[in-house]
Amino acid sequence: MTSIANPCRIIGVLDNGSEGLTPQALTYIRQADLVIGATRTLQLFADQFVTATETRDLTHRLSQVPDWIREAQGMGQRVVVLATGDPLCHGIAGFLQSHLCIEACQILPNISMVQLAYARLGLPWQDMKILSVHTRDTGEWCQGMGPEHGLYPLLRALGRHDRLAVYTSPDNGPARIARMLIEEGFTDVFNLAVTERLLREDERIITDCDAHAIAQQRFADPNLLLLWRNRLRPREPLFGLADDIYRKRQPDKHLITRREVRAVSLARLQLAENSIVWDIGAGSGSVGLEAARLCTSGHVYAIEKNHADCLNVIHNQRQLHIHNYTLVEGRAPQGLEAWPDPDSIFIGGSGGELEVLIRLCLQRLRPNGRLVMNFVTFENLSSAIDLLKQAGVMWDITQLHVSRSRPILDMHRLAAENPVWIVCVQVE
Repeated sequence: MTSIANPCRIIGVLDNGSEGLTPQALTYIRQADLVIGATRTLQLFADQFVTATETRDLTHRLSQVPDWIREAQGMGQRVVVLATGDPLCHGIAGFLQSHLCIEACQILPNISMVQLAYARLGLPWQDMKILSVHTRDTGEWCQGMGPEHGLYPLLRALGRHDRLAVYTSPDNGPARIARMLIEEGFTDVFNLAVTERLLREDERIITDCDAHAIAQQRFADPNLLLLWRNRLRPREPLFGLADDIYRKRQPDKHLITRREVRAVSLARLQLAENSIVWDIGAGSGSVGLEAARLCTSGHVYAIEKNHADCLNVIHNQRQLHIHNYTLVEGRAPQGLEAWPDPDSIFIGGSGGELEVLIRLCLQRLRPNGRLVMNFVTFENLSSAIDLLKQAGVMWDITQLHVSRSRPILDMHRLAAENPVWIVCVQVE
């Protein structure tokens, strides 16, 4: 990698000011023609600037910083950007490199706030998941919210990691995060600690707390939230769960896609880790919920018109601790226009709107997407085939006829389940 003669120096600083910097970093600051930083960091190093040094506050003006740097470099000026801790760990360096180029920047990292916080607690941090919730304020978390909320990535990470460190913000602070933990059933799962204003005279560390203890407190900025599990995550299968795990409508319809059909349907959906999935006619939610377990970085959007079935889906979702799943009570296709375009769609029930749904799904599927439909009647199968022929898409049919063993006296026999046709469509 080559470097330019006059790079922008992005220097990591801490709240102990010049004491926490190398002589080289201090020299760059003292020789700079332009120093860019937040209000607090500019004040912290004000005594290091010479009279001719220009300073610019990036608070609420981050998008302008790359242009400031280009303009200054174009005039041959020496530019320094003051960042907190390690600028490449949820800091400004990645943003500037994406808008300038790697060669235009020289990074001088400091100890990260995560390193410092865990040193204070005397805990190893090599297996830590580090996140930042410095996003726009999207309000308090409510159960059922999805990727549109700023705390959604954190919620997803809680289910997949044992130890986490969270760079908070004034809006998304420790108390709000603790209230999300309570809302989502993590109250007794994690121990919490908060570190405030590290390296300042008013530094404070609150440790060995639970979510209830944090939820109503106020914390000084800047702060870091640390979480670690108080018990091991259970080992669970990703899919192919037994039918009786799911609560479903009884005693008449038993609205569930049986395990064998569910497994083949999920296979035909060709799910990826980050797939966006639609589940239309969710029933008990078995297909969509197991798709969510497979798409660990994706999201499943489900719709079901029957209120009792929706209650069952919510119960099943909570029992399985699934968070990348959004359920809408309603009759498709109403409401689907608000969903993001999917990679895969499963139709388990059409509510009499099969033609409209197939046409809509073919329009909304992303390139190389899959539409999988389950049918148990000749009429719906025939209608679907006619529509797919008219659309000129690639499709195929698999029939599953499953028999399960049943006891009879001291022996066993096979009892047949209803046959199911699985229709799979691939769009280009």
